[in-house]
Amino acid sequence: MVGMAENDVYVVWDDEVTGYNFGPSHPMHPLRLDLTAKLAEDFGLFDADNVHVNPIGEIDEAKLARLHDPDYIAAVKQAGTAEGLDEQDANRFGIGTEDVPGFENMHTASALLFQGSVNAANAIISGDYRRAVNFCGGMHHAMPGKASGFCVYNDAAGAITQFLEAGYERIVYLDIDAHHGDGVEAFFWDDPRVLTISIHESGKFLFPGTGYPADTGGLKAAASAVNIALPPRTGDADWLRAFDATVPQIVAAFEPQVIVSQHGCDGHREDPLTHMRLSVDAMRTAAERIRDLAVDHADGRWLSVGGGGYAIIDVVPRAWTNLLAVAAGLDIDPGARIPGRWASYAQTKTGREAPLSMTDGFDGAFEPWSKGFDPEAELDRAVMGTRKNTFPFFALDPYFD
Repeated sequence: MVGMAENDVYVVWDDEVTGYNFGPSHPMHPLRLDLTAKLAEDFGLFDADNVHVNPIGEIDEAKLARLHDPDYIAAVKQAGTAEGLDEQDANRFGIGTEDVPGFENMHTASALLFQGSVNAANAIISGDYRRAVNFCGGMHHAMPGKASGFCVYNDAAGAITQFLEAGYERIVYLDIDAHHGDGVEAFFWDDPRVLTISIHESGKFLFPGTGYPADTGGLKAAASAVNIALPPRTGDADWLRAFDATVPQIVAAFEPQVIVSQHGCDGHREDPLTHMRLSVDAMRTAAERIRDLAVDHADGRWLSVGGGGYAIIDVVPRAWTNLLAVAAGLDIDPGARIPGRWASYAQTKTGREAPLSMTDGFDGAFEPWSKGFDPEAELDRAVMGTRKNTFPFFALDPYFD
């Protein structure tokens, strides 16, 4: 078995995940995963002594069936055949839509992503690792009985359930995708053992139209959900200010045994589907902050997954290669040049020039919340809405840190 070095990281990568393919015109193109793996390889991450890359292997159908409804799983299987689904079932299960078209072998391809995150959770549960990464996962919109938002099976919920079944009693799920993590929230809405935190563009302006500050959990689990709904066009400094004003305080109060984080990178200013204005630098800083929170409050246990991200050459590979590097404690210098071999490969695959370096030029500076609340600022009003709705549940003062 692998030794328990603090920075040993279990990484999920398997060429078969590129079978999760909704077609050449769909925003979630599997090339983004291939380009990420190759960029990580070219930076030497896959060859590092403390990085252990693992194929997914067999799918545990029983675990999948503990989260998703049997009729829904059967429908996904049927959608992947030549016959497909009839119109009634397609509408019922959310398959055959523009967002989630059916495709050949849909069940197997979707279940592989799910299994990857379950395997990552098992690696941490075993005690052989404190950190695990499945950048192929992060399908946070999938519901127990319905596909949604490009997501078929909810691998993050699968990983969390694995921790629960192993006896974990306090799990933080932290979602930094530009879209609200509605599926994971729904799975654990009434479970006080799981705290879901989602920092996203407000549902007033973006799919799925949910995740407001007053949405704080079910009747059986008040404060099981924290939602930080940000205005469109939020940039790096404001995003990090919002994170600083909410996430560290709540995580510290909850005292998790593990953090599961979703790193959708569709909040980038180049992403075609959202209205946020982030850089890969802010995303790297967020990963570093989450790593630190895991060290400080979860004995270092941290499982990270991918998620959204549709700028498949300029953003996704850089964002998730940085995530892998941060998890491994092998942080890449922001000014590092993109390896020439990768740039050539990416250009061959996409017909577009690759980015030149691992930075967008943001230096990480922001105004900490401790400097004061500005009621005239739209960002600060949004953050205060979350603090007012959630901080009292954790014996925190929304007005003073």
